[in-house]
Amino acid sequence: MNRINRAIGWRAGLVIALAAMTVAMAAARAHARDYVAAPELASYPAGWIVVRTAERRLYYVAGQGRAIRYPVGVGAAGRQWQGVKYVEELAVEPAWAPPESMKRVRPNLPDMIPPGPRNPMGARVIGLGPGGEYAIHGTNDPSSVGKFVSFGCIRMFNDDVIDLYSRVRMGTPVVVTR
Repeated sequence: MNRINRAIGWRAGLVIALAAMTVAMAAARAHARDYVAAPELASYPAGWIVVRTAERRLYYVAGQGRAIRYPVGVGAAGRQWQGVKYVEELAVEPAWAPPESMKRVRPNLPDMIPPGPRNPMGARVIGLGPGGEYAIHGTNDPSSVGKFVSFGCIRMFNDDVIDLYSRVRMGTPVVVTR
C-alpha cells in the first residue's frame, strides 16, 4: 500500500510540476513581441531599432506610427549606456569570446564558448558598433529577459532575436535611450 501511495504522490507531483512549467512558459511568451501603436516613435524612420532601457523594451520601428515591441534584458546598474550604434555584425548560432571588460570582473570565464546551450549569446547575435563591445542577442537564460542584468548588451528571448534578426540589415541604426 505504501508503494502505491508513493507512486501516486510522485505522479501527482510530476503532473503539478509540468502544469506549473507550462503556465510559466505561457506567461513568459505572453509578454513577448507584439505589434503596437507607437506614435512617439514617428520621428524614427522605418527599420530603425529603439531600445528604452527603463522600460526594458526594444522597438523595431515599422513606420506609420507602428512598431514591433519586444521585452529585453538590459545593462545592470552602472553598465547601461545611451546613444546611437549601428548593426555591424550578424551571426547565427555564434561562438562567444567575453570582452576584456567582462574578463576583468569575471576572470574565470573561458576565452571562448562554442555555440550550444551553454553559450550566453543564444540563437543570434546582432553586433553593434563602432566598438563592437555591445550586441543584441538571444540568451540561454530566458528568466533574465525583462531585467537589469547584463554588462550592457541587450538580451532577448531566442524566438524574438530570430524574428528581429530576419528584419535588420548591416548598418541599421540602434538608438538606446533611458
